[in-house]
Amino acid sequence: MATYPLSQAMSAFIDQTLSFNAPDNSLPGLRQAYSQMCRAFTPPCPQALAVEDFELAGVAVRAYCPRSAPPSEGWPCILYLHGGGWVVGDLDSHDFICMELAATLGVLVLAVDYRLAPEHPFPAGFEDCLAVWHHLAATPFAIDPRRRLVAGDSAGGNLAAALCLALRDAGQALPRGQVLIYPALGGPAHLPSRRECADAPLLSSSDLDSYHALYLSDAQPSSLAMPLLADDLSGLPPALVVVAQWDPLRDDGVLYSERLNSAGVDAVLYVGGGLVHGCLRGRGQVPEVDQMYRTLLAYLADTL
Repeated sequence: MATYPLSQAMSAFIDQTLSFNAPDNSLPGLRQAYSQMCRAFTPPCPQALAVEDFELAGVAVRAYCPRSAPPSEGWPCILYLHGGGWVVGDLDSHDFICMELAATLGVLVLAVDYRLAPEHPFPAGFEDCLAVWHHLAATPFAIDPRRRLVAGDSAGGNLAAALCLALRDAGQALPRGQVLIYPALGGPAHLPSRRECADAPLLSSSDLDSYHALYLSDAQPSSLAMPLLADDLSGLPPALVVVAQWDPLRDDGVLYSERLNSAGVDAVLYVGGGLVHGCLRGRGQVPEVDQMYRTLLAYLADTL
């Protein structure tokens, strides 16, 4: 196994994450272990937030709303799409970041419990996210239509990028921005990070291949499943692309941000030195993760 120069704090975070082992190699076992791990990293909900579960377009969603009065033009809104390789994760798994974004920025955050593979391969999860986006006006909250943004990490970053492509291609109103955190964008197998980070902690290149196979199933690869396959990236919303230094997916994000900029889209690339895939949960434990959050929160505040 290659050695990755990681800080002591990051190494401790990785050890804690890996301490939640699945009882077996089954999918239910994997999901159970992932849920236990997520709970261990989830802080209490801030008093300033009200959290409410409901359905939108037949899809379960969770709203995180400041208890203050909404702005006169309605809430700025972040649609958040969780990571987990399209295979694990749910409304509880990403409470930690949704609560943080809503409380710190004073905005409405809406998380989507999209269907998971392999039971529901592409395009099921993507269609759920798109349906929720189209029905944002039907929530119990007043949302400012001009201040809506989509964000996601890992598989959620993939879904966020695909959502923007689908809306652009349909000539529909676009999000004000797209925030893609260590996204899986379907980059080619020869990207340097696939080799340099082949056995990186928390996500290996072989893990990535397994998740892709479960998500795609029998579907033909397309730009909505693998956004880097899109021929044309012009006319998309401005983007913040956050990548981790020691992540086989690093160069997916690097390549996507370069292609966005070449197509005339304002894309900001943040390369997190010393970061690994899945490190968002290291908030408050790992200084380099906190540094990434400062960039993330500043970008969101400026955009919204």
